[in-house]
Amino acid sequence: MLTVETAMDLAQHSGSPLGATEWMEITQGQIDAFAELTGDDHWIHVDVARAAREQPGGKTIAHGLFLISLIPRLQRQLFRIERRGAGLNYGYDRVRFTAPVPVGSLVRLVQTVTSATRRGQGTQLAISSTIEIKDSERPALVAEGLLLIGDALA
Repeated sequence: MLTVETAMDLAQHSGSPLGATEWMEITQGQIDAFAELTGDDHWIHVDVARAAREQPGGKTIAHGLFLISLIPRLQRQLFRIERRGAGLNYGYDRVRFTAPVPVGSLVRLVQTVTSATRRGQGTQLAISSTIEIKDSERPALVAEGLLLIGDALA
């Protein structure tokens, strides 16, 4: 894990991969909980019996938005900012879902800081995120995200 003093210190690592997280299994319980939370209960995600009959590979698949929601959790394995204020997910400039993630798959996050820019009382980080699927040539998703990390108050 990369540890830096301030968010702006990540500028020194721009263009260099921060590494990859541990593999994480995508379970039906997680998919069902996400479906319940968001209301996206399409059968390809939650109907195990129908997916067994009709889905390629016979399994339900994870929601794309569920995979995006894993980025903050997983990136905690990649970097830490010691002196920081509040953080804000500022959005995504580009998100592409490039391969389905069947239940039981192992996924991991790979990130690269593409820029760190002063913005008001903080630092805006542009971060390229890729969620890989174990034993798959294609990643599940590729996203270009923005974080705004406030300066530490003390």
